[in-house]
Amino acid sequence: MLRDAWQSMIDTLVQLGDVVRFLVRMLVQLPSAFVRFNLISQQIYNSGALSLVIIMLSGLFVGMVLGLQGYELLQRFGSEEALGTAAAIGLVKELAPVITALLFAGRAGTALASELGLMRATDQLSAMEMMAVDPIRRVVVPRFLGGVIAMPLLSAIFSVIGIYGAQLVGVQIMRVDAGSFWSQMRASVGLSDITEGIVKSCIFGVACSLIAVYEGYYAIPTAEGVGRATTRTVVTSAVVILFLDYLLTAAFL
Repeated sequence: MLRDAWQSMIDTLVQLGDVVRFLVRMLVQLPSAFVRFNLISQQIYNSGALSLVIIMLSGLFVGMVLGLQGYELLQRFGSEEALGTAAAIGLVKELAPVITALLFAGRAGTALASELGLMRATDQLSAMEMMAVDPIRRVVVPRFLGGVIAMPLLSAIFSVIGIYGAQLVGVQIMRVDAGSFWSQMRASVGLSDITEGIVKSCIFGVACSLIAVYEGYYAIPTAEGVGRATTRTVVTSAVVILFLDYLLTAAFL
C-alpha cells in the first residue's frame, strides 16, 4: 500500500511537471499568436459568447436566491437595508468568479478538450507537424487565450445579472427600500473588492483553459481516450478552482 501511494505521488509530480512544461511552451508562442488575432477573437466567441446564456441564467437565479437568503438573515438583526451590500460583496468577491469558472469548465472547457482530443484522434495535429506547422501556436495558444480573456468578462456579466436578481427579489418582492439598497451598496463595495474578483477570475481562466487544452492535446487518440480527457478536464478544473479560491481568499485577507 505504501509503495502504491509513493508511486501515485511520483506520477502526480511528473504530470504536474508536464503541465508546467506545456504552459512554458505556450507562453513562448504568445507573441507570435497575437499576429493572427482573428484566431483568438474566434475562440473568444466560442468560449465566451456561446456561454452567455448559461452564465446569465445562473447569475440571475443565484442572485435571486442570495436575495432571499440574505433578506431572511439580515431581518433577524433589523438590517434589511444592507441587502445590497451583502449581495454585491458576495457576488463580486466570491460567487461570481467561482461559479463562472465551474460553469466555464463544464461548458467551454469540455468543448476545448474534446475538440483537441478529436483532432489528435484523427491525426490532424500530426498532419500539421508534417507540414512544418506548429500545432501549439496555430491551434492550442488561440484557444488558451480565448478562454483566459473570456473568463473575466463572463464573471463581470455574472456579477451584474446576479445583483439585478438580488434587487429583483429584495426590492420588488420583499419591499426593501430601493434607495437604501443601492446607496449602501455603492458606499460599501470598494475598488479592493472589485480587484479581488477580477484577479480571481483571471487566475481561474488561466487554470481552466490550461487544463482543458492540456488534456485535449495529450488525449489518447481513441474515442475512449477523448471521453476520459473530457471527464478529467471537468473534475480537475473543479478541484483546482476550489483550491485556488481558498488560497486567493486567504491571501487577500
